[in-house]
Amino acid sequence: MDSNVPHPHPSPRAGARVLVVGGGHAGVEAALAAARLGVDVKLVTFRADLIGEMSCNPAIGGLGKGQLAREVDALGGIMGQAIDATGIQFRMLNTRKGYAVRGPRAQADRHLYREFVTARVRAQANLEIVEAPVRSLRIAGEHGRPQVTGVILEDGRELAGSAVVLTTGTFLRAVMHTGERKASGGRVGEASCEGLTEELERMGLALGRLKTGTPPRLEHGSIDWARLQEQPGDAEPSPFSFRTVHDRRAGFPRLPQVACHITHTGEEAHRIIRENIRRAPMYSGRIQGVGPRYCPSIEDKVMRFADRDRHQIFLEPEGLSTNVVYVNGVSTSLPAEIQEDFLRTVPGLEQATFLRHGYAVEYDFVQPSCLDGSLAVEQVAGLYLAGQINGTSGYEEAAGQGLVAGANAALWSSGRDPFRLARDEAYVGVMIDDLVVSQPTEPYRMFSSRAEYRLLLRQDNADLRLTRRAQEAGLAQEGDLARLEERERRIDELVGLLESERSDAHGGRSLAELLRRPDTTLSDLLSLSPALASLELDPDLTCTVEANVKYSGYIQRQREDVERLRRQEGTLIPADLDVGSMKGLRAEAREKLVELRPRTLGAAARIAGINPPDVALLAVHVERHRRLLASGSGPE
Repeated sequence: MDSNVPHPHPSPRAGARVLVVGGGHAGVEAALAAARLGVDVKLVTFRADLIGEMSCNPAIGGLGKGQLAREVDALGGIMGQAIDATGIQFRMLNTRKGYAVRGPRAQADRHLYREFVTARVRAQANLEIVEAPVRSLRIAGEHGRPQVTGVILEDGRELAGSAVVLTTGTFLRAVMHTGERKASGGRVGEASCEGLTEELERMGLALGRLKTGTPPRLEHGSIDWARLQEQPGDAEPSPFSFRTVHDRRAGFPRLPQVACHITHTGEEAHRIIRENIRRAPMYSGRIQGVGPRYCPSIEDKVMRFADRDRHQIFLEPEGLSTNVVYVNGVSTSLPAEIQEDFLRTVPGLEQATFLRHGYAVEYDFVQPSCLDGSLAVEQVAGLYLAGQINGTSGYEEAAGQGLVAGANAALWSSGRDPFRLARDEAYVGVMIDDLVVSQPTEPYRMFSSRAEYRLLLRQDNADLRLTRRAQEAGLAQEGDLARLEERERRIDELVGLLESERSDAHGGRSLAELLRRPDTTLSDLLSLSPALASLELDPDLTCTVEANVKYSGYIQRQREDVERLRRQEGTLIPADLDVGSMKGLRAEAREKLVELRPRTLGAAARIAGINPPDVALLAVHVERHRRLLASGSGPE
């Protein structure tokens, strides 16, 4: 069989159709994934001209997030291709640290990014865009487990669907706050989604309230750039998409590259914020939702870190053909006039012209503990959730969930087994597992520290880990497997050369042994081997080979850990096991187990508030329960 042809899969059932509600990063990847699997798809969105919109920061990637974006690409998604085509600054973060925690980040031309994504959605076979608000879901089955059968639009029209993916972002019963002013809506110029919240509650899903925010936008010509510190991109940019890596000779980066700039707040700005803090909605009590701890507003920074005399600000252009500058680091919901007062005390911003003031958005989300590992809602057949509706934050987190949810909605509609990723396979698997065994109290963001196997889950090897999985499921794009096989061949060739070539000047040691030294790179070895010097060593290849060779011992150890813990992971906790009456468990652990009902010992071990001794005791009870059933005595 041609390696470029996706893995064959059964034809969808008659009438199979996936409806995706929402056209953001989660909705786009969900719709495209379902369509690649051959199912008829309708993408229902408020506005067709804002599909793929970057609502906040015009950038993709970062620490932890860059790994997610590369995994989405390896699984057949378009986020990597979109940022490669529209990026105006590329940087690899954490290059002074180990390969496991490095992450790519790119500044985008936000308008070109949206246009690229929209064009890909419109060009996708068996995918139709429907521009309309959704009022409610169609549900069948009054007795037993209900099943979703479609959606009802605001104008009364009904769309039938065998599965529905909700990717409503920050729009569920959303309210925008700027000082004392508030308005309904999940984004400037767009309405709130009001009807779905009540319906989700009627289904028995637990909801919560979260908050996010966005900073002001300034006019480019009003900034004194000469007073700011320049932050250029990498001299040799690293692309996100493995398709771009393969086709580098075609020209990358594709757009002119620009610099970002750095400045800082000072004591005068902090004084103005402190004096007006009661006018901030979070401090006046007008906002009840919890905001992201890892990305606090400027008012939170000033109040929580009173010992700091300044805070860093990144000024990031939003594109090549726009005069809009994004003020990264100054998320705020203070009144507009206070925003102007304190920002004009910042060096370089004394004459700044405001194009848009910052604001906060408060919105509903569904507690993701109602989901399984395929992102299906357990209480309602055919219903899937992805993105900020699950309590997450960020384009990359949304895209990863969207791809998994859309794929599984299509697979379910086709009568196929679900597509799941484990924690040791992908950051996407880590994220989904974190969500379904927890109840977020703040927006969830991916960090490399969340992945216990991060040495195996590097950004450089996402294709080696996931492209075959995508091919088997039918998610891969044309040519993906062939590109993977070519890269694997080049990696094997280079590693084989390093193992076989020896240096007389270093006691006959192999080049691989020399490369394992902490401060040695492949470039350092070129003079020792004409054969090595003759190879074409692009940055993407050398990164993977250096990491594999340098960390070979640690990688093997992590793989052994994975196998050992996988056995525990697969130990099911019987549904009829009475964890509430177990003797010896700490009260907090018992409470969490009763509330979240983890399916396996591995899932229980990852719940906040449950310690290793609790898991060990739980394992004893599980084994005792198994033996009692085997003996015919039944559970205690």
